[in-house]
Amino acid sequence: MQRNKISIFIYLIVGLAAVGLISQLVTNTRGFFTNIFMMIGMGIVLFGVVYFLFLRKRTNSNDMKKYKQAVRQSKAKYKQNQPVTYSKSKTTKTTPTTSRKKATKRASHLRVIEGNKQKKNDRASF
Repeated sequence: MQRNKISIFIYLIVGLAAVGLISQLVTNTRGFFTNIFMMIGMGIVLFGVVYFLFLRKRTNSNDMKKYKQAVRQSKAKYKQNQPVTYSKSKTTKTTPTTSRKKATKRASHLRVIEGNKQKKNDRASF
């Protein structure tokens, strides 16, 4: 029964608001649109302030930076090489102009992850 009274009260408030909006639109159209645009403008200003003060200053965490760097390295390693095209004449062959990287360079797909491990316990001393 209590819930029924609350829903009737909410319907009454919404109905009165609709009647007030329609009467304002009919009797004072310029004032109505001025108020609407002022409310929209204030909302945009409020959103801008909240965005520039709180949301924009969020920086990516160190883990996200490391993840993005690993993705870039992976893409660089596994990117598709362009196929070598040879001309049909017997005397001239075109070779790719890119030189091979030295084999002594460290593997870019392996990465040291620093952890917070403590020194190993010597189990033989127990």
